[in-house]
Amino acid sequence: MNLPPKVTPRAFARLAEIGAAVQGQALRVAVEGGGCSGFQYDIRLDQPADDDLILESQGQQVVVDSVSLPFLAGATIDFSEELIGARFVIDNPNASSSCGCGTSFSI
Repeated sequence: MNLPPKVTPRAFARLAEIGAAVQGQALRVAVEGGGCSGFQYDIRLDQPADDDLILESQGQQVVVDSVSLPFLAGATIDFSEELIGARFVIDNPNASSSCGCGTSFSI
């Protein structure tokens, strides 16, 4: 069985800072076809759906839909602050390659 994705404490802390739970929303992490490498991540605030995997900590939720779940098995969802900007990032062991922006990957 595939391991579910993990969310770092730093990512949950950032969600708490932006007040996602107050808005009744979760961070949705999904995989869609497209991008320069074949697949791309869709990361946005959204309402949880009935068939989502819900990962919770610090009063915050990260949700992954059932179609995206196999693509994100064993992945780590984190928050990164660098000189070029701050963003949620995904370390995905299933990706054989990714583009320079980090939002597109291939399997």
